[in-house]
Amino acid sequence: MDILAAFVGLAVLVGIVGLDSRISRVKRQADRVERKLDLVLDHLGLSLQYPRMDEVAALARDGRTIEAVKMYREVTGAGLKEAKEAVDKLG
Repeated sequence: MDILAAFVGLAVLVGIVGLDSRISRVKRQADRVERKLDLVLDHLGLSLQYPRMDEVAALARDGRTIEAVKMYREVTGAGLKEAKEAVDKLG
């Protein structure tokens, strides 16, 4: 039984490592696509317009940074670090 449990544990570990590797690869691919899309938008002179950004800016100006970051993330789907940096620029 101990050998079977060890084998199952090892199989699960190998599966997790493989899955993590695939997730990392997909994330890198998505990042490359996003950078290319940004270049295309810049080349065409276009920018993304998100709704409620005036509310985010108002919260940032009022010193309500946490609320501004939360709303920025809701509106854009950005991660915490990206949202914090964007809100810092607005405030």
